[in-house]
Amino acid sequence: MPDRIRDLIQQSLDEDKAEDTVVIDLRGKTTLADYMVVTSGRSARQVGAMAEHLLEKLKALGVHGADAEGYPQCDWVLVDAGDVIVHLFRPEVRAFYNIEKMWGVEPPASVLLAGSTTEYTTV
Repeated sequence: MPDRIRDLIQQSLDEDKAEDTVVIDLRGKTTLADYMVVTSGRSARQVGAMAEHLLEKLKALGVHGADAEGYPQCDWVLVDAGDVIVHLFRPEVRAFYNIEKMWGVEPPASVLLAGSTTEYTTV
């Protein structure tokens, strides 16, 4: 079932024009999930829409308990589908957190470029 969920997620993200999607195989590395999907949307509105579409499709597939966190800002929305965890980011936020690197995966070059053009200030 994890492979079916992963495939459904990838198809949904492709349909929603997600950018720089990376699938990380976590089997044997953690019991947290079998796969982690990291992707970007161009705006908070697109990130939120991708999360909503994923939840609808997961429910239709019969995945019970799938949930999303990160509303209403939609800078980073996490969709927990049990065996597959999905991180939906705006590009600048994704570059800032760089969670792919934590799992030994280099993010796409365009993600790193998005981070180099963003300035973060602390108050």
